[in-house]
Amino acid sequence: MFKPVAEGDAERRIRVAFAEDDNDFRDAVAAELGDYGFDVTAFPDGTQLLDAFANGIDAEIILLDWSMPSMEGIDLLPKLRHMGILLPVVFLTGRTQPVYEKQALDRGALDFVDKSRGVPILAQRLRLIADSHKKPVELEFEDNFHCGRLLLKPGISRAYWDDVDVNLTLTEFKIVHLLASSIGTYVTYRAVYDCMHYVGFIAGSGENGYRTNVRSCIKRIRNKFRAIDPDFGEIDNYQSFGYRWGKE
Repeated sequence: MFKPVAEGDAERRIRVAFAEDDNDFRDAVAAELGDYGFDVTAFPDGTQLLDAFANGIDAEIILLDWSMPSMEGIDLLPKLRHMGILLPVVFLTGRTQPVYEKQALDRGALDFVDKSRGVPILAQRLRLIADSHKKPVELEFEDNFHCGRLLLKPGISRAYWDDVDVNLTLTEFKIVHLLASSIGTYVTYRAVYDCMHYVGFIAGSGENGYRTNVRSCIKRIRNKFRAIDPDFGEIDNYQSFGYRWGKE
């Protein structure tokens, strides 16, 4: 069982930037996350969170409510990316319908947690993400990657096809980077899904339900490349196994 961090526990503390407009809920979650080994800097709206990042706030994960005044969380996420903030984003929301979860994941969020699940579950999922996520500061020093007509710039998470920006989300970029860096080799559905979220993340219906999410994401990626090049065909599928970058 996942437990609060005891005094003297060596487990590292994780820095979280949290935007939530409900004052009581925000204070309660921040305090309880503190008991689980998190240092939370909380904000009442997205505008103040953006200002904090513009001023150099130090964080490892961004936790967002969906419904906030002046700017909803789902609209805040792309603004963070445009600022070059590549930290993993998790939604903590009462909007539990699948349509909202899909929209959040499509925009590049790594997780979507129902507020009713409670802080212990939230804390466990945040720590899984923090422990498995490659920090953006490491990406900044990774060289640009060329693969035929594809150019990847990990430092800014942008992909270019024939020098045209494909306009991928962060999640889509990570998938293309995974496939292209394994050119000619099939990458399993599970590996692609782990790349979309984090190792061990479970969603979808049934044991292999995650494959539907992977197929949908690959379809969106293909469509973005085909908007630039109608003959694009670099992502090949091996039925029931996975995908690879590169044609026969």
